[in-house]
Amino acid sequence: MSEEQDSLKRLASAYGIALDYWDYAGVHRFVSDETLRAVLKSMDVAAETPTQIAASLNLAEERPWHRVLPESIVTRNDDHYWIRVHVPHGKAVTLTLHFEEGGSWQLPQMDVLVPPRDINGVLTGEATFDIPPGQPLGWHRLTAQIEGDDRTYACPVAVTPARLILPDLRQGRAWGVMSQFYATPSRESWGIGDAADLAKTCQWAAAKGADFLLINPVHASQVTFPLENSPYLPCSRRFWNPIYIRPDAIKESKLLSSTNRQKIEQLRQAAQLSLGEQDSEAIPGNADVTAAFFSGDLIKRNPVWASKMQALEIIYQVPLSEEREENYQGFVSEQGTALEQFATWCALTEKYGLNLPEKWQNPSAEQLEKANHELGERREFYKWLQWICYGQLRQAHETAIESGMKIGVMHDLAVGTHQLGADHWSDTDVYAKGISVGAPADMYNQLGQNWSQPPWRPDRLEQQAYEPLRRMVAAAAKMGGALRIDHVMGLLRLWWIPDGMLPKDGTYVRYNHQAMVGVLLLEAYRHHLVIVGEDLGTVEPWVRDYLRYRGILGTGVLFFEFDAPDHLVPPADYRREQLAAVNTHDMPPVAGYLTGEDLRVRESLDLLDSSREEAEANQERVFGAVRRALIEYAGLAEDEQDMGEIIKALYRYIAATPSRLLVLTLADAVKEQQTQNQPGTEFEYPNWCVPLRDEDGKTKFLEEITADCFANQLLEMLEAQVHPV
Repeated sequence: MSEEQDSLKRLASAYGIALDYWDYAGVHRFVSDETLRAVLKSMDVAAETPTQIAASLNLAEERPWHRVLPESIVTRNDDHYWIRVHVPHGKAVTLTLHFEEGGSWQLPQMDVLVPPRDINGVLTGEATFDIPPGQPLGWHRLTAQIEGDDRTYACPVAVTPARLILPDLRQGRAWGVMSQFYATPSRESWGIGDAADLAKTCQWAAAKGADFLLINPVHASQVTFPLENSPYLPCSRRFWNPIYIRPDAIKESKLLSSTNRQKIEQLRQAAQLSLGEQDSEAIPGNADVTAAFFSGDLIKRNPVWASKMQALEIIYQVPLSEEREENYQGFVSEQGTALEQFATWCALTEKYGLNLPEKWQNPSAEQLEKANHELGERREFYKWLQWICYGQLRQAHETAIESGMKIGVMHDLAVGTHQLGADHWSDTDVYAKGISVGAPADMYNQLGQNWSQPPWRPDRLEQQAYEPLRRMVAAAAKMGGALRIDHVMGLLRLWWIPDGMLPKDGTYVRYNHQAMVGVLLLEAYRHHLVIVGEDLGTVEPWVRDYLRYRGILGTGVLFFEFDAPDHLVPPADYRREQLAAVNTHDMPPVAGYLTGEDLRVRESLDLLDSSREEAEANQERVFGAVRRALIEYAGLAEDEQDMGEIIKALYRYIAATPSRLLVLTLADAVKEQQTQNQPGTEFEYPNWCVPLRDEDGKTKFLEEITADCFANQLLEMLEAQVHPV
């Protein structure tokens, strides 16, 4: 290795960039110099020449010495945290911790000797101070006063809980239902499941003993057509998707004139009609391929949103009562600048499209002020939409708790946001330039995956005291009692892919996991949130132990739990601190798996990595192992072939585990065969557009789901298994 290569690697390591990794096959892979340079460039670190590398490396090593205090501090309330303070050599310095709830305390200085350094011609010393355990939780402020210097230096300090504690659960466990609730519209809704349907689903599940309802992300999508179907590719994780509003449930809708009420009803009927047979425009791409394996109703967001938007604009014109106006203004004040920026982005993209003209991609303060004035009324409309959406989704959670659930709605947090979205537009500096997040190659994706989402920069997060993460978690916390974090490893490291490179040619970039998890836990503690991390796939050995120690529940999926190729992990060997499930939204429902519908679809889409015969043989091998386990541990009769009985046995199996939380997929409760999302496809399959259907392929509305005999039996069985009398 040359001296230049050695310096490049030391520079990359200083910024948390992985030099190597172990792939899915156990092969030790080394990251190319080209990738290292590209990732460094995305962080504004010059590394093209030996001179640049040397200068950047020196700057990285000396960076802490250029500041009196760190940019931000995140510590735990059960541990010491040593702060390194940099002052002119020989000068005394005093550190004071000012608590969020009032009061202050002077920190003790430690007897640590560090040689001074010459920093830009000033001999600079390092003093070490200690934040000892036992400090109150919260966001505090640290100040430094240097001898002979009238200035006050400050930085934010977060004291976070060592670990989260689960709420009191009946017999120490809880079960719930997992629903892509947009796919379960009621006959009263507008062609897509909405907040009112969510509340009804909570009431039904709670009556059967469920303590939570796990739903798809409700993050804000774009307001322009065509809408993004995937709830996992939002434009903002800070705000909410108004497509989930039930317009006729808004209080002001009751004050409309008879003419406008009739218009609203006509718009509702038009939206309902959109839930019909697919057409060539339903899903872009190859309609012939799509039709080859799928026929039936589809969720069509575009006509639904068009109808809802017209209705909402009519209702918006109704003046608010004094009480409602006060409530609205309180919401606007609480959301602050973030809401103002989001409303501006909505109004701008509505006018110019999602791909904004260059002058609006990073506008100056003067440009924004002018735009806000010109778009004032439209901005107010989008702020009002967020208030309405927040209120209805929040009401669904309150209904869940009032109905007897211990946890309530469990929201899902997407990995990232759209590169043209509101979050990126309003805080461009926190995102790496020229980078997308994805995954390295695995057995199903030999070239890796590119999710087309820009990642946060670790250094910018620290500079902003992790404010983007704080805002995001707080937004979700207001809407429910639990938060599932998709790809929870993203708090620790993410796979960065430089523009123009294949996904397999990227590398991992590490985040300050102590800080990221600490900030998450502090917000969760403040809002009494349960946190579940989706830790499936390739995970470093220490990660699950660390997350468990911090009180973050893991995830166990039955069809992934093998301790040998032909042997399922026995129920007793499952992790206790986890959420156990039979499948996920990226997998076929049980009925789709057992009937071979999954294989038929994947073969139609040319997604099989082997011949049909080999795929069938592998599936038979897998389910053979599962069946043997169900016979041994879940009471399945050896000759049982009934679909319903097999589904029941699968859920008895996870109920026999010690897992603290268990979840039942609503699709299994109605014997649905189609998966919601087919990995490896974009336009070829109607991802996130399939309404819940029965085993005969007929769309089931919410009223039919909650009245379904087998669905009710399955929920009642799970309650009896988890909470035996």
